[in-house]
Amino acid sequence: MHRRADRYFEENKPHAGLGRASLRSGALLMSARLVNVIVQVGSTILLARLLDPYQYGLATLVLALTAFAPFLIDLGTTDASINRPRITRREISSLYWLNVAIGAALTVLFAAASGLIASFFGERSLVGIALWSSLTFVLTGLSVQHYSLMRRAMEFDRISAIDIAANLAGSVIAIGMALTGWSYWALVAKPLLTLVFTTAGAWYFCPWIPGRPRLDGEVKQMLRFGLGVTGFTLTDQLTRSADRLAVGYFYGPGPLGYFQNAYLLYGNAINILAESLHNVAVSGLSKLKEDAAALKRAWASALSLLSFVSTAAFAVLAVTSQDLVVLLLGEKWAPAGPILCILGVRGIAHCVERTLGWLHVVAGRSDRWMKWGAFSAACLLASMAIALPFGPVGVAAAYAVTTFALFVPTLVYAGRPLGIGARDVLSASGPQVAAGVIAAVAGLGLQQAFLADASHLVRFLISIPICLSIYLAVAVGVFRVTEPLRHAAALLKDLAARRGARRD
Repeated sequence: MHRRADRYFEENKPHAGLGRASLRSGALLMSARLVNVIVQVGSTILLARLLDPYQYGLATLVLALTAFAPFLIDLGTTDASINRPRITRREISSLYWLNVAIGAALTVLFAAASGLIASFFGERSLVGIALWSSLTFVLTGLSVQHYSLMRRAMEFDRISAIDIAANLAGSVIAIGMALTGWSYWALVAKPLLTLVFTTAGAWYFCPWIPGRPRLDGEVKQMLRFGLGVTGFTLTDQLTRSADRLAVGYFYGPGPLGYFQNAYLLYGNAINILAESLHNVAVSGLSKLKEDAAALKRAWASALSLLSFVSTAAFAVLAVTSQDLVVLLLGEKWAPAGPILCILGVRGIAHCVERTLGWLHVVAGRSDRWMKWGAFSAACLLASMAIALPFGPVGVAAAYAVTTFALFVPTLVYAGRPLGIGARDVLSASGPQVAAGVIAAVAGLGLQQAFLADASHLVRFLISIPICLSIYLAVAVGVFRVTEPLRHAAALLKDLAARRGARRD
């Protein structure tokens, strides 16, 4: 067991074929996230048809609070360990026991606050929901460092297998609970069960057993770096939760249910296209820290490829949102359609903006990441406060406008220590973002002009190729963005060669 774990503690340095390995890992994680989203959306469809918006909103009031669990418990140590040239068993063991201790303490505090949460929202049933949901914190702490080690070793195939299996198992049990009359408890149980299966999978696939902790200078240095990462993630999560809490408080569980399911579909798309690539990008770029020119080229290439795919995907989401919501969730969820449309437009810039962590972590400047998180959170919360009188649609629109205003400054600030400026950001992602906006606006206009009376299914099926055709015509035909297509062709060729080698 000890020898099998040795690979996790090897020196973090570049190796032959790193670029191709990172590209394959990124494709693998995006594919795995796609499978996870299919499971997530499939379970959402079934649960949405079995439960009503009020029940969804009731569970969301507490789940929006427990969403902070991964960030409070991780303390940014995952990025810290991935970015370091060397780590030891003693260091990781110290971080592990710290994660578990924080998780246990937060579980006790959250459970003790269950009555206050119920009183604040005026819903007595939230007491029981909060008590059970408090277990999220301690369960999260049990697997953080196992995941960190697997990410450092770029074992994304194992991570993908764990995530898919855990999500599938948790979803199946939750649907079974909803079918047998457990009401909103099915929504409460789903994330808890998923965490249980995730922890079991992490311990099974990562043959590392934590030892005795020791808080030495190296561990303290990792924690200082991690606290900067945590500062950003907490403020970022604050903006993600504040909108739902505000909508729930001022408009009630019903409208919150619409907002939550629209954001769930949108958030899954962000997870596939941006969040899943963070660890791959950090793992790969961290190995190039000693070669500034190579790092800058690799970053620009990765951002260009991500932007090319993500902007097209979110343009399609914006155009098909109304039909997608009705087809997936049913007519009773139709008010979520306009919210998803606005969020889809936001995603065109938001997915690009989400890559700021690549640069902050590789530069070793988590302090700058934290400062920017506070600034961007303040901007988003201010815009939400202004838009709140206009309801959930107004909140979504305010976030979209603010995200477009900030996405270039976000990456310029993150890239400054690495010599990356506005011209680099606009060169790598600007044409794709512009093409995405044009495709979304044109697609919605054509839809209203020629497909307004079509059925939801027909309009959905026709709108997708129209939107993609407009996007490709602008991105490739007008702006001459062709490098991502070459990367995609190289990846397909590489995968075909690897399959052929296995058959031989």
